[in-house]
Amino acid sequence: QVQLVESGGGLVQAGGSLRLSCAASGRTISNNALGWFRQAPGKEREIVAASSRRGSTFYADSAKGRFTISRDNAKNTVHLQMNRLKREDTAVYYCAAAPLRAAISVSESEYPYWGQGTQVTVSS
Repeated sequence: QVQLVESGGGLVQAGGSLRLSCAASGRTISNNALGWFRQAPGKEREIVAASSRRGSTFYADSAKGRFTISRDNAKNTVHLQMNRLKREDTAVYYCAAAPLRAAISVSESEYPYWGQGTQVTVSS
């Protein structure tokens, strides 16, 4: 079992930055595929960024050039650095882990472990 706890969300003005963190416990996530998803009000949950076990990355078009996913294996943590935030980035952000996958996963169904989510609100 892997327990994931997100932090770092909050209220920020458009153009600002936030750094989300996801701390894992129960087992190491260094050999997991990892992902950040988000769900805006009235919308389905969508992939934002993902990292393979070896550190390859994927970004949704909406995140390219602004967001960066990174791992800190020593701290069993994954981060999402979000820059130049826009109002449309407002959502609950979730981290997810897939222990049995080495490659990048962009589908929710491939992640058995999820955090509880952290709210990000971007004001104009």
